[in-house]
Order: sequence, then structure tokens, then C-alpha cells
Amino acid sequence: MIGDDRGSAAAEFAVVVPAVVLVIALAAATLAGTSRQVRLEQAAAQGARLAARGEGDGRVREAAAGLVSGARVAIGSDGDFDCVEVSAPSGVPLPLPALTARSCALSGGL
Repeated sequence: MIGDDRGSAAAEFAVVVPAVVLVIALAAATLAGTSRQVRLEQAAAQGARLAARGEGDGRVREAAAGLVSGARVAIGSDGDFDCVEVSAPSGVPLPLPALTARSCALSGGL
């Protein structure tokens, strides 16, 4: 049976499907990580604004951590600026470093 092509389509399909599934899974993980980074940036900006207005550290941490689950919040100052750094795991089941966002606002702002 030389030249018999029966079953070759099934074999090719079996090889291609895992690759397509992997590409789709990586694309979904990339979108999830990007979304989490955007939320971290929003949380850091909100925290910095609250800190600059003179809100307490507890309120700043609560507001920032409320936007991103599992976030760690660090509050500090840099000259005339109040700064907040928010970091959290990437949320993707891959060995990736933690995501971090930092934002500063002028102290005493309204």
C-alpha cells in the first residue's frame, strides 16, 4: 500500500491541535497579565492621590488593595511627592516575576 494517504489528515490534525491550543492559552494569559498591570497602575495612582491629600496609610492601602486582589502596597515620599508602589503576582500560572506599578503625587494637593 505505498502511496496510501488514509489517516494522514487525522495525524496532521492531531499534531496541529495542541499547538493551536497552546497559542490560544498564551494569548489569554498575556491579556490577563496586561489587564492586571493596568489595574495595578490605577491602584498606584489612586493611592498616591489619597496619600498626597493627607489620608492615612490604612485608607491608602485599603483603596489600592481594593482594586487588585493580593496586592502589596508600599507608601513613601520622594521630596515633595507622596509615592505609592503596588505589586502583585502576575495571576498567570507561569513562573513570571511579580507585576509592579509606582505612582507619585504632589504632597498637599486637593
